[in-house]
Amino acid sequence: MRDLERRYRRLLRAYPAGYRRARNAEIVGTYLDLAGSARRWPSLLDAADVLAGGARERLRAAGAADAIPGLHLAAILSFITATAVAAFWAAAEVVTVSGLWGSPAFGPFATTGIIVWSGWLLTAVVHAFGPATWARIATGLALALTALVAPVAALFDLPRPYLIVLLPQTALGLLALAVPAHTTRRLRLIPLAVKPAAALLAVGALSGGSGWFYRYSNGAAILPEAGAVLLLTAMLAATVLSLRGDARGVWALLVLLTPIGLLALYPLTENIAPAVGAGHSDFRVMTGTAIGVVLMGAIPPAAALAIRARTTATASIPAASGDSRCPNCGR
Repeated sequence: MRDLERRYRRLLRAYPAGYRRARNAEIVGTYLDLAGSARRWPSLLDAADVLAGGARERLRAAGAADAIPGLHLAAILSFITATAVAAFWAAAEVVTVSGLWGSPAFGPFATTGIIVWSGWLLTAVVHAFGPATWARIATGLALALTALVAPVAALFDLPRPYLIVLLPQTALGLLALAVPAHTTRRLRLIPLAVKPAAALLAVGALSGGSGWFYRYSNGAAILPEAGAVLLLTAMLAATVLSLRGDARGVWALLVLLTPIGLLALYPLTENIAPAVGAGHSDFRVMTGTAIGVVLMGAIPPAAALAIRARTTATASIPAASGDSRCPNCGR
């Protein structure tokens, strides 16, 4: 067995066992034909495709197939929010006075965050006008920039955005990877439409601010408001769709609880710090709060999936007859 075939078979463990038994050879053969003879490792796109397919089949097996369109809706809302937040911070990088009173600066910008925010703004353009594959690649690159800016800035002693800014952007970006390929042009243009409004908001809120600390202390207060808008939008979508007998809005709301909670990380850490005896929201408080938000946000969708799976399993068991005696011997 070739190394590439063995690695594809390992990836296919993401699928339910019954599905693998029925279609394992077919799926592996298709990927091997597309990969060619020279490749030794699955490509990132192939690995992501296999894992996504496995997740879809496991949801279908659990009787939660309607969670898939719910995830797609959550991904669209996440991408719109990520673009708006990026536009806000990109404008703030420019309008805030940098280098004042010894505050750090990154050339004409406040921090290295300008690289991250530019990546997300470019991704919105690719998403609106480019093929779906390009949009997914651009989203992955923007997400990588978001994750790498902190360690790279620390390595070269450069100013960077605070973690309370980067963590929610990372969560929104991870969900944005699930934006469906066949999204209507109207939805793909929405992120472009929200960018000017978010940038103008930053200009009005932060213009003339006295340096780096001002930008993050006051700008971070915008994130809970963005989370509130996202929460209200998801609740409205869940209500309207539920009235039509469509559960995808409820699933989208459940999935979005984690990024919404991370958008509120700034006030949460400010209130938790005194309770745990910390003088301010330090790294320890922020890390603990973020972990708590992620864990608490994962509970509702996990519980909903467990309930749906149990309901499906119960419904698939034939109802027991009132007479349990053997029809042949009568015992």
